[in-house]
Amino acid sequence: MTSNDNSAQDNSEQIEAWNGIMGAKWVAAQDRLDRMLAPFSAALLKTANVAPGERVLDIGCGCGATTLEFARAAGSRGRALGVDISVPMVERARDRARAEGSHATFEIADASSHAFTPASFDVMASRFGVMFFADPASAFANIRSSLTEEGRLAFICWRPVTENGWVTVPLRAALAHVAPPQPGIPGAPGPFAFADSAHVTSILTRAGFRNVAMTPFDAMMTLGSGPNALEEAVAQSIEVGPVGRMLNDQPREIIARVRESMRSELAKHATADGLALSGAVWIVTARA
Repeated sequence: MTSNDNSAQDNSEQIEAWNGIMGAKWVAAQDRLDRMLAPFSAALLKTANVAPGERVLDIGCGCGATTLEFARAAGSRGRALGVDISVPMVERARDRARAEGSHATFEIADASSHAFTPASFDVMASRFGVMFFADPASAFANIRSSLTEEGRLAFICWRPVTENGWVTVPLRAALAHVAPPQPGIPGAPGPFAFADSAHVTSILTRAGFRNVAMTPFDAMMTLGSGPNALEEAVAQSIEVGPVGRMLNDQPREIIARVRESMRSELAKHATADGLALSGAVWIVTARA
């Protein structure tokens, strides 16, 4: 697959979103998000199994948490490159790398069309960064061209919304005050675009990957901890994720009502160790 202007243009909506309010929210919530997604980061690192000296391409790297881990695993003889379309998130990732003295590097790039050097990576990995391509089969074909002949793929994506308590619990509170969003087209770009395992397998097969495997993985996600666990969880649920997008254009009084309902709903899940809700993902692996 060669890069082309059309694929970049098709992703323009995502590029605009992640360089606007969505990107800014994720940068502001970076510490909380890294903690919330920590079980999935650990699962991805274990699955990717990066060895010293290997070269890793981290797609949709966001604020850099997983890229920094891959750089540690690859060591000084290896390489870890994180790419993302979000300028504010990549800038945050670069700041973190400098602060840690990491050799991880980051580029602002659309992985669906970026001209990667052929056969320059041993591993392609991603934590929730590959579900937003306008033409996913074409995008993965482009990414595959960057892998060596025996290169491997490992990424994590969400299973259906109904299996993810971190979405359904806050959503239940929000829907008491706002109309539900219009049903999206199944498989359309978005957080849950890869919920259907058959759909993902078809995409990767058409992109030229082989030995595609999808393994379900579940973990509890900490939305809040410490003495302010409930308020942290409310803020997290309103600022990012599906509920946050639903409230973008709502008046302040509606957001205040949603906040109160959400506080009551989330309080049911508070424990002495914090406030956690279930998360359900696919761990996806394949060979180039």
